[in-house]
Amino acid sequence: MAIKISGVQNLDVFQEEKEGKLREVGSQAVWSLSSCKPGFGVEQLRDDSNDTYWQSDGPQPHLINIQFRRKTTIHDVCLYGDYKADESYTPNRLSIRAGNHFNDLGEVEQVELSEPQGWVSIPLRDLEDKPLRTFMIQIAVLSNHQNGRDTHIRRIKVRSPVQDFTFGKLPNFTSWKCYQFSTIR
Repeated sequence: MAIKISGVQNLDVFQEEKEGKLREVGSQAVWSLSSCKPGFGVEQLRDDSNDTYWQSDGPQPHLINIQFRRKTTIHDVCLYGDYKADESYTPNRLSIRAGNHFNDLGEVEQVELSEPQGWVSIPLRDLEDKPLRTFMIQIAVLSNHQNGRDTHIRRIKVRSPVQDFTFGKLPNFTSWKCYQFSTIR
């Protein structure tokens, strides 16, 4: 069953990061694309600009592969779309797949976007309704608006919940190095 997301999205993806609830973990992964036009690849997809974008160049489905070095907890995947600027290049139907490697990917979520304008958050949950733990995520663009062939995606963020390692009234340390000195022996 597909999640339908329609209209203008007013999601502030940076709010939960500022509050310390979620953190962007995409920089810890290796990114690859099924195809791209020269100058419109991973670098443009991952930069901090809404004006640049990845543009596919080939038959559908268009794939974005995100591989982590270790099993990672994923809260959601956020995509920035701009239907007004991209029109037929805007993704309409997406499939989010997860697994340990390319050969065991299974669909976790299917999303139908209706003229997205701004950030769209796609929560990723396991069968027990907990954030998904995985080595690899694949985002497949199955179709575009107006039956477009190639696709534009302006930005992608992969977010993970911040782990709370505090016990009792100890401060909330953000690194393991600080946390290892938090108790007196």
